[in-house]
Amino acid sequence: MSQPNRRKKNTKEVVAPDEGPELFEKVVHINRCAKVVKGGRRFSFAALVVVGDQEGNVGFGYGKAQMVPDAIRKGTDKAKKAMGPVSISGDTIPHPILGTYDGGKVLLRPARPGTGIIAGGGVRAVLEAAGIKNVLSKSLGSNNQLSVVTATLNGLSRLRTAEQISNIRGEEVQGPSFTRISSEPQPVLAETVEPTS
Repeated sequence: MSQPNRRKKNTKEVVAPDEGPELFEKVVHINRCAKVVKGGRRFSFAALVVVGDQEGNVGFGYGKAQMVPDAIRKGTDKAKKAMGPVSISGDTIPHPILGTYDGGKVLLRPARPGTGIIAGGGVRAVLEAAGIKNVLSKSLGSNNQLSVVTATLNGLSRLRTAEQISNIRGEEVQGPSFTRISSEPQPVLAETVEPTS
């Protein structure tokens, strides 16, 4: 009796490539939870995942499942759906900001080129996923990874560039010189020394 739905052993499954851009994914934290039942302990896992395109879009997701890979997959799917734009000036942020959520407080400050990402844990994952390359940060509140990641995203979502503020006010506003995006190299002027008589 033939079974038409059965696959042959030699056939290879072809997976279509993703149409979207390459995304940066980082698992920030995996939490193991134990539920005590009559037969013993039943374990489940929760994964905190940050996803971004490193061009100003970032989001996070919290997935729960009985197995770690399933929890990570669920977290990644939620993070992709929750991705949103953040304002970036060049390789850094336009101005200092304090992001808060629950017990988490994260201070973010713009930094000059060559500084790098001065951050750790969940804050670093969010900043890398957003595409920020030079920034200073300090976590001032809770050490809970979910609170820290949400506070960081809260701060990034409230950032506004000098151009956005100029449009709102109707007048020219300029941020620090190292946050400006310049297409042409600035000429270096030599100092003129007046002769003393």
